Amino acid sequence: MGLWDVVTGRSRPKQAKLDALFHVPAAAVTLQTTLGLTPTGDGSVCYRASSGAAFVGTQADIVSLVGSGPDAPRVTVGNDAYGFTWLEVDHDPSDPANPDLAGLCTDLHAVNTSLEAQGFGPGLLCSLFPFVGPDSQGGRRVGLVYLYKQGTFYPFAPDPGGAQRRDNLLELQVRDALAGELPIEQDLSRWLAIWGAPGL
Repeated sequence: MGLWDVVTGRSRPKQAKLDALFHVPAAAVTLQTTLGLTPTGDGSVCYRASSGAAFVGTQADIVSLVGSGPDAPRVTVGNDAYGFTWLEVDHDPSDPANPDLAGLCTDLHAVNTSLEAQGFGPGLLCSLFPFVGPDSQGGRRVGLVYLYKQGTFYPFAPDPGGAQRRDNLLELQVRDALAGELPIEQDLSRWLAIWGAPGL
């Protein structure tokens, strides 16, 4: 904090640690070997959309940037029941067992940094990487959630057997498995439920 910030009583917002997204491929290997969870190859960024032409133009530019090129992923934008916007990046890998997770991390990093660079960082909430278990285990799903403002990750596992119930045991297993791989959010009150999130 500089002298001017002290005088005016303002504090600068904490800088996001977006490079943490690039640790997800290594964490995915750990989840696959320890818990049998594999990445779907898809991901998304959640944010509060702003009104005005500047935001609309920025969002359109991001969709064009990430979705251009012959091998580019499919990029879609939608809203959930709570009014948040989800920009989804859906890869269609030739080998579903080995999705391009590094490419996905690059895409989601580009979405976050583009919104941040245009002044829309305060509206960024999280990035999501869905994982799925084997059919023999009921195809359970878990999302690895990156909290933009905290620079940390937490697992969110909806219970397939009940409406809006969480599989807390699976969440704790994922947390313990990734303790040495990713910056895990220690405050459990920030492990927010993201019902209806893409891929979960």
